[in-house]
Amino acid sequence: MPGSSVNPSDARLRVSAPVSRRRGPHSDVLDILLYMATIYSMKTTVYLNPEDYRRLKALAKERGRPVAELVREAVAEYAVRHAKTTGPVSIGVGHSGRGDVSERAEEFLDGMGVR
Repeated sequence: MPGSSVNPSDARLRVSAPVSRRRGPHSDVLDILLYMATIYSMKTTVYLNPEDYRRLKALAKERGRPVAELVREAVAEYAVRHAKTTGPVSIGVGHSGRGDVSERAEEFLDGMGVR
């Protein structure tokens, strides 16, 4: 556009950015977060059986959220729940079936924090 200071690539970003229905003191921040969630997402295809899809659509409508948002949330929760975690070796020693664990606590903790 002659005489315009708008960069065409910036205009393209504005057009593709999701439009928020939220209004309030933080609506601009929410718009930015929603846009960032969109541009930093990977696209995939998921096949659902008709009954699961119907329930998902009903749940999305009930909560006023897009189906894709519910799917992203469910995948994130699943990934966290099933991620392998490691912790100190002392975690879980209480499940040994032994009755003397509390008396041997110092033995189990011996060496922790030493480099």
